[in-house]
Amino acid sequence: MRSLIAVLALSFGLAGCAGSIQQWIVNARVHQGEIALERGDVRDAELAYRLALRVDPKDPRAQAGYVRAAAGFAQAQYAKGNFDDALATIRDGLAVDPESVRLAALKRTIDAARLEREIVVSNYPSYREAGSALARSYEQLEVTNKLLVRSLKRFANTFDDADLVSAIKRSYELQLDVAKNANRLIQYRQLVMSGVPASASEAAPSTTSLLPLP
Repeated sequence: MRSLIAVLALSFGLAGCAGSIQQWIVNARVHQGEIALERGDVRDAELAYRLALRVDPKDPRAQAGYVRAAAGFAQAQYAKGNFDDALATIRDGLAVDPESVRLAALKRTIDAARLEREIVVSNYPSYREAGSALARSYEQLEVTNKLLVRSLKRFANTFDDADLVSAIKRSYELQLDVAKNANRLIQYRQLVMSGVPASASEAAPSTTSLLPLP
């Protein structure tokens, strides 16, 4: 009987010790997460809170901290263009707190951005030549600018008024070409973002606004 009591006492003591160790680990991980959040390191914070939840999935501090860190980490991933990674982080956060308004809003934002990118990627081959033509037009601006500068430098040596007249003409040409290229660039962006195939956009009359998009 005494042996049984001793075994039971030892078992309860070990159980209590194990519980204390578990709580100590959770406290340590939560503290690491808090420190990481304070210094703006959302990646380390997310990891620290995630490790805390592995030990005690029900700890309210670890849950709340993980959701905050996951939202910040997903935002950082999204800013780098890593949409899939960001959505995976959001899913993990929503598994802890399905009611998180911040995570849900960020998910909607990323879903919309991914759809927008898919439209651009799918349409770009149709508009590749238009993009190349735009690039060549902007390269031509450099040629015109060099000719303008050459006329000014020549005038510094010859004092010939014809050189100044040439520079003025080049300046007007440059100004007009910059304006035309800017309008073409705006239209190019609108077409690529519209989801309309190049053949359809060429057949239809152009009603595209030349105002910059937000």
